Amino acid sequence: MKEREQLVENRQKSKLSIRKQSNLLSIHRSNLYYKKVGESAENLEIMQLMDKHNLEHPTHGVLRMQDFLEAQGFFVNEKRIRRLLRKMNIMAIYPKRNLSKPGDVKYKYPYLLRNLTIDRPNQVWEIDITYVAMQKGFMYLTAIIDVYSRYIVGWSLSNSLVAENSLNTLKEAILAHGKPEIMNSDQGSQFTCALWVEYLKDEGIKISMDGKGRALDNIYIERFWRTIKQDCLYLRPASDGKELYKHILDFMKLYNTVNTHQGINREIPINRYKMVA
Repeated sequence: MKEREQLVENRQKSKLSIRKQSNLLSIHRSNLYYKKVGESAENLEIMQLMDKHNLEHPTHGVLRMQDFLEAQGFFVNEKRIRRLLRKMNIMAIYPKRNLSKPGDVKYKYPYLLRNLTIDRPNQVWEIDITYVAMQKGFMYLTAIIDVYSRYIVGWSLSNSLVAENSLNTLKEAILAHGKPEIMNSDQGSQFTCALWVEYLKDEGIKISMDGKGRALDNIYIERFWRTIKQDCLYLRPASDGKELYKHILDFMKLYNTVNTHQGINREIPINRYKMVA
């Protein structure tokens, strides 16, 4: 639906009226005039607090998050917390019941990294999406990390969680660095859909997905989120998307090409990646 709405041109560019274009594309004309209302200032503050808390306590669910917010002076009901966490793409890490009843079974794949020896670049990439707060509003950061070298092979910013954003980030990374043998992700809707799965299959890339509630399955990209948020994003909240992009771009250069990392014997990611890739 969103893709079809984006095809509609304004009256200055098209010979067809908005009504005619809507009929041809089978979409509701009213959707073209609807503007989403942003979150209130209080909700944005709550979301920022929950993001920081989740980084330190990823197993805390709605009730414990509610207790945390109450201690900060915010009395928020469970429904509101659940909605904001869902909007932030945050889900607490803990075993859940009925794991044998997945949604779109045909688009969910097993976890391939358990006991796998990762000894070369482009063997395994991990992708994830995280919420990033700004002074006013927020955006979503998508990043792809090469597990062997910890090198960030691709990243992007967007204001939505649509699957196309993740796929475009992957395509750009492949164009710049070649294909990975295995692509690992969580079971979010961006990765358990035909658009994502069919592309990987067509490219001959093996698909790996985290088990629900497993804290360590996507550990390398999770560690990266902690690093970039604590060392950059929390220290200098951006005033807008343009400034946020600049902050992240500067940090990526430091992370990839300057800073050493203990997890890879204090090597610099680009050296470890380029040495063999």
